[in-house]
Amino acid sequence: MSASLELGDIFRAAGPAWRAAHAGRLPLQQLKVMSAIEHCRTAALGGHVAACGDCGHWRIAYNSCRNRHCPRCQGNAARTWLAEREADLLPVGYFHVVFTLPARIADIALQNKAVLYALLFQAASETMMMIAADPRHLGARIGITAVLHSWGSALTHHPHVHMIVPGGGLSPDGQRWISSRPAFLLPVRVLGKLFRRLFLTRLLALFDADRLVFRGQLAPLADRRAFLRYLAPVRSRRWVVYAKPPFAGPKAVLAYLSRYTHRVAISNRRLLAFDERGVTFRYKDYRRDTAHQQQVMTLGTDEFIRRFMLHVLPRGFHRIRHYGLLASSNRKASLARARDLLNVIPTPAAEVPESGPVTPPPCPCCGGQMVVIQILPRWCQPRGPPRSTDPAGESA
Repeated sequence: MSASLELGDIFRAAGPAWRAAHAGRLPLQQLKVMSAIEHCRTAALGGHVAACGDCGHWRIAYNSCRNRHCPRCQGNAARTWLAEREADLLPVGYFHVVFTLPARIADIALQNKAVLYALLFQAASETMMMIAADPRHLGARIGITAVLHSWGSALTHHPHVHMIVPGGGLSPDGQRWISSRPAFLLPVRVLGKLFRRLFLTRLLALFDADRLVFRGQLAPLADRRAFLRYLAPVRSRRWVVYAKPPFAGPKAVLAYLSRYTHRVAISNRRLLAFDERGVTFRYKDYRRDTAHQQQVMTLGTDEFIRRFMLHVLPRGFHRIRHYGLLASSNRKASLARARDLLNVIPTPAAEVPESGPVTPPPCPCCGGQMVVIQILPRWCQPRGPPRSTDPAGESA
């Protein structure tokens, strides 16, 4: 086992053979993701060399790929997002709500990612907004931050949307802030029924508009009667909507959400081993009790890569979306009104530093100032043999 094992190591070792075995059948987007992760923080992307003016220590830092599917590149992105969203916090309880597609629908979604993931966002957000606006429930216009995840812990295809929702909203006339109950936002059974109706109604409309494709085992569903028979079981089954109790405070909300917004299908810290048997990693088995949920699984390398590739998003697809009070079109005005009604002094937006010249960290040997002495173009190695290097250094 290796504590330093990374997804890029697996892709560099097994990726060429996997691509050759599936030549002509892999979408361009998947090939681009694999290439980005393989080359992340290697000489392929270029970088810079820094040297300490006191002790002469050299340090090589190769550039990051910045691909949103790369587990190495999401830390900085999460921190930047967190700083930008901190000013949006309200001094109220926040709820975590999860909308999940049934397995039968998930199979269709795998072949129609852009269309059905967008429908998942649309149906889930409209469900929340409609039930919240109903006077029998909250009777208010709420705000939602929603994040799409397409995976289960074992890398299976399991599309669902995580939502973070303030515990309350503006009255229809905008003159009052209406708070939810301390530990209750909206009835999950009511949410589940409306979500099911909205999603299935629009799914059928997509079918009738010839916007769905069916391949392989799902090919027979191109016939409308077969499609309706396929959907019959999920029409009568309960669609589960999960709601967690409110967070301890607004700061905890963003810290929690930032982990969700920039999470990828598997993080490097979950990888345990890569050998002739395949890839061994940790996962959570949610069917077990809490004390025994952490489990270890080994998948053949080809199957591991196949499962990871299931979760590559369509090009340009937005996996983080905001609705209601937090929609970009009226977010500032809505939040200003909410703070006014809650008698809250606005929090100044955190400054996000603009990209500037590379500033190397202090020398790890003596603490002296490191100075960039060489810029490395793509695929280039540093000139001259450095005394010591750190090829896995921070991204440039």
